[in-house]
Amino acid sequence: MNAALPDVSLTDIAPRLSPLAWVGMQGIDLPITVAEPGYRRELHAHADVQVDLPAPHVKGIHMSRLYRLLDALGQGETLSPAGLRHLLQAMIASHQDCDSRCARLRLNFALLVRRPALVTQGLSGWKSYPVCLDVSLINGVFRCRVRVTAAYSSTCPCSAALSRQIIEQGFLKAFGQQSPVEPTDVAAWLHQHATLATPHSQRSEAQVTVDVPSDADTLGLLALIDCIEQAVGTPVQTAVKRADEQAFAALNGQNLMFVEDAARRIEAALSGYASPSVHVRHLESLHPHDAVAWAGSHA
Repeated sequence: MNAALPDVSLTDIAPRLSPLAWVGMQGIDLPITVAEPGYRRELHAHADVQVDLPAPHVKGIHMSRLYRLLDALGQGETLSPAGLRHLLQAMIASHQDCDSRCARLRLNFALLVRRPALVTQGLSGWKSYPVCLDVSLINGVFRCRVRVTAAYSSTCPCSAALSRQIIEQGFLKAFGQQSPVEPTDVAAWLHQHATLATPHSQRSEAQVTVDVPSDADTLGLLALIDCIEQAVGTPVQTAVKRADEQAFAALNGQNLMFVEDAARRIEAALSGYASPSVHVRHLESLHPHDAVAWAGSHA
């Protein structure tokens, strides 16, 4: 018969008697299942999981217990606030011998969503939205908070105004002494010279964080992403043909925005969410640095 294997986390005393705020693991590979209205997909996540260690004499927690409980998320159970709260409760219960009262979990994953082209019927492509999910149960208080990142295009209003001035000056130079001005001549001039100057645009991103109600059926990720993209009006595209590219150019031309405009638009669109926080970043094409803005109660 094999001898019992030693467990020094139980038999040894910590060399220095002091409590620890959090102990656990980071970067655990885990399959998760996300289910939203009209969407269900298994995704690859990286998980961080910890419990508190208030007992100063305990040498170490039981990480294998946390791992095995976390592994239940990889068995097809869909993510929900209720399920995540139950998981945290089980993690705390598994460490009663450590006097643990708190647990937290972070999941980082990318929500993969199929998006249709702007104009071309039947054309679509995949878009990835990074998601960070933080849940905690601290002294009986549960909190579920999600952060999503959505990419969009932004055209600078100042650059557009400067470009329009150059085109206006070119038009007056060409037609200022001509009377009357024939529409066909104007159309021909515009066809050739309307790009005397073009405003600069850049790929941009919005990071939005909100609290999810503990009694919600789902995490509401797709609804939150749609809210952000509708607020900015120019989400980046996947598969496009020329008609879609032209429609995207029109959206940008009719939807000029500074980074401040984007932050305010998104913040206003989040009025129905709890504790919203907005961080927008415009990856400047004019400068080698980014333009950024924050809005919301947790900015």
